[in-house]
Amino acid sequence: MSLKSIYQEVILDHNRKPRNYGALRSPSHHATGHNPLCGDRIDLDINMHDGRIDEIAFRGESCAICKASSSMMTNAVKGKSFQEAEELIREFREMLVDGIEKDFDHLGRLKVLAGVRDLPTRIKCAILPWHTLHAAMNSVAGATTEADDHEDQLVANNH
Repeated sequence: MSLKSIYQEVILDHNRKPRNYGALRSPSHHATGHNPLCGDRIDLDINMHDGRIDEIAFRGESCAICKASSSMMTNAVKGKSFQEAEELIREFREMLVDGIEKDFDHLGRLKVLAGVRDLPTRIKCAILPWHTLHAAMNSVAGATTEADDHEDQLVANNH
């Protein structure tokens, strides 16, 4: 099975049956992410306890790539510490957006999403959940894919 067909199958699977889809009753952290380019909008809820992500859920209206990325991201960070999740966000961004060439095998199934690089207009769809996670973990109300600098975007969207 080719990497491209694995990529397509993973995207379709997580789009059809997203993991951790829904809302948490009383989240300790929340953020809304928006990609104005294609209309993706997701809400992300997190319950953190002792610096760990105990529960995480997302919901919203988004394309298949954004929904699959959200689903895979929530699976990947559940149970992780704040620092571990921030490191995962950084590495995912390096892999997908920055195009850094290094071995990302330790990212496991998330590595499949590197296939989005072949579709430059869809990179923002895949990265939106990660921006939103970073915003939620840092108590920022919202994130968008339209800022030039990720940190500036988080400051600009702090409501």
